[in-house]
Amino acid sequence: MSGDTRRIAVIGGGPGGLYAAALLKRLGPERDITVWERNAPDDTFGFGVVLSDETLGGIEHADPVVYAALRDEFVRWDTIDIVHRGRTETSGGHGFAALGRRRLLEILHARCRSLGVRLHFRTGAPPAAELAADHDLVIAADGVHSATREAHADVFRPRIDTHRNRYIWLAADFALDAFRFEIAETEYGVMQLHGYPFSAHASTVIVEMREEVWRAAGLDLCDPVESTERCAKIFTEALDGRPLRSNRSSWLTFATVVNERWSHGNTVLIGDAAHTAHFSIGSGTKLAVEDALALAACIEEQPDLPTALSAYETERRPVVASTQRAAAASLRWFEELDTYLDQPPRRFAFNLLTRSRRVTHDNLRLRDPAFTGAVEEEFGCPPGTPPMFTPLRLRGLELRNRVVVSPMDMYSATDGLPGDFHLVHLGARALGGAGLTMTEMVCVSPEGRITPGCAGLYTDEQAAAWTRIVDFVHEGAPGAAIGVQLGHSGRKGSTKLMWEGIDQPLDHGNWPLSAASPIPYAPGVNQVPQALDRAGLDAVREQFTAAARRAADCGFDLLELHCAHGYLLSGFLSPLTNHRTDAYGGPLENRLRFPLEVFDAVRAHWPADRPMTVRVSATDWADGGTSPEDALGIARAFADHGADAIDVSTGQVVPEERPEYGRSYQTPFADRIRNTLGVPVIAVGAISSWDDVNSLLLAGRADLCALARPHLYDPHWTLHAAAEQGYHGPGASWPLPYRAGSRTPPAGRTDAPKPRLTLN
Repeated sequence: MSGDTRRIAVIGGGPGGLYAAALLKRLGPERDITVWERNAPDDTFGFGVVLSDETLGGIEHADPVVYAALRDEFVRWDTIDIVHRGRTETSGGHGFAALGRRRLLEILHARCRSLGVRLHFRTGAPPAAELAADHDLVIAADGVHSATREAHADVFRPRIDTHRNRYIWLAADFALDAFRFEIAETEYGVMQLHGYPFSAHASTVIVEMREEVWRAAGLDLCDPVESTERCAKIFTEALDGRPLRSNRSSWLTFATVVNERWSHGNTVLIGDAAHTAHFSIGSGTKLAVEDALALAACIEEQPDLPTALSAYETERRPVVASTQRAAAASLRWFEELDTYLDQPPRRFAFNLLTRSRRVTHDNLRLRDPAFTGAVEEEFGCPPGTPPMFTPLRLRGLELRNRVVVSPMDMYSATDGLPGDFHLVHLGARALGGAGLTMTEMVCVSPEGRITPGCAGLYTDEQAAAWTRIVDFVHEGAPGAAIGVQLGHSGRKGSTKLMWEGIDQPLDHGNWPLSAASPIPYAPGVNQVPQALDRAGLDAVREQFTAAARRAADCGFDLLELHCAHGYLLSGFLSPLTNHRTDAYGGPLENRLRFPLEVFDAVRAHWPADRPMTVRVSATDWADGGTSPEDALGIARAFADHGADAIDVSTGQVVPEERPEYGRSYQTPFADRIRNTLGVPVIAVGAISSWDDVNSLLLAGRADLCALARPHLYDPHWTLHAAAEQGYHGPGASWPLPYRAGSRTPPAGRTDAPKPRLTLN
């Protein structure tokens, strides 16, 4: 136990601060602990609190007295109702526990007093720096507007992002019988209700809408009483005509708080002072209570305070980051709610339930198989067929399943010539069951290569080598399709192989580069490209069409035009890399001009019955780059010109990018394009499990899912996904020589006799 924590100050008397005080006093009765709360004991600005079974388990283990008091108060339910356009979809098996926030505070007040913690109400705490001078530990639990955090912003380095929706916390004096989401399509725009019971006689009701809807409805001009009355009228059916009440409620915009550090000397942040996560995943109180548990445990386990605070942050950061990613996905879903309104009813409900990616197809199938089965039927899954093994038709090509082996540069060609490595690499993945196997970016000219090891399709010898690979796929893996991705490196060319120095120029043998504008990829590192003039533009377009003709002769089933990742065509699309002042620069319409000219030329030489897709970077992850509106405009333009699907990637356009990495982190961009424009999309980016694939497809966020690294780890990823789901059907056909391996091998003896008697 940290021996230097005898005198402790807690700033903020919310659940996190109170619970931390109670735990630390219980673990060290000799400690002198004081809590300062500027509000009255019964002041609270919310109504109900939802806690997970995981959090309750931690409370039960750490403090059975608090747990027992909470257990007696909880309202429990397991269903979610989603009401949209007069239809209610119900999903069960979820398991919630809630109680009133005021009652939670009363329980924690009583526990603190019984242990000897001093509670000061209606009293602002002295500044943290002053407390830190005469206390061993200062716990700043002073909320989203933390004065402690702001006073030491140079150390904590907070980042606070506000969002697009307005919301208000209200209550109803009756208990809803489920967690309820209700959508109202008003003359002003879309509004939504989040509601749940927190006692036998009361429910929390949150009303939320986009800022522009809030203003159009005149709610920005309403006082709290008027706002409450109008919300009750809008959702009168959900409330059965009963009123709502407020508690000094006001319209808010949610702020996501992230801090680079959580401690400063002997001062530590917990709860909303350290981090926030959107209320739509019910996480604020949960995170604060879990912070308190972890902080108390680390102080108990570690030999000194600096080590304890470091251990606390190390333990909690990954958990909080994961929760914030889920909350951000949920928040964005509600911000973009209007794009999903026309989905079929069950798909809409499934989409809402899986919006944060914490609830997935697989665990929802376990929670409520009847509901999930109905969604699958609406989607068009044949009986007993997971969504990923449902076929998809693009023009004359029917893909047997929705899995794509994403293009992956192998840097293993010689003078652009694919060899045995490519035959084995692509052939193995086609044998592995994917519906579509994509080549790496195949370059349309020698100077269009990224590295000396990049494959090309600019000679007849290369075409013959690709024909050999295509023929093997079609003959060795019947039903599998193979696609070619054509591209030109632009300003990112003439670099070393990836493992020799990614994006680093060659030591010798460099070739000249061309691009939209004379801007090097990394100034002072990469060479300055030549801006393409009229003759250069025409030459590049002809290189693409010549490669497309060869690709058609090779027998490729699909052609993808690479307009992403900062390569030549992408360089025209992004305002960060296109500084032209002619007809090919400036507004998006002009920046699209040359990529569309290339697309049209390729489409004219590509067989009419074979599909074409386009890969785009939907964001540059950098200020001043491709905007969300640009991404929609780019996708719309290619679709209008005949693209059969948009392959939605992000980034790799400028080296100063700051991607928001995480599971399925690029799929929201595909989702937005699909559900705004109605264009088929391929989702990519850290999709790693078959459960993710099924979830994205069934929710209508993607039509195909492209996976890269999982196919490097396991060439038979798709067939193994079928085996793990118990699927045996045309969507995952095992090659005859491999059929004996279609069942998981036994892992060891499992038939040992079970104990029957216990002898004393």
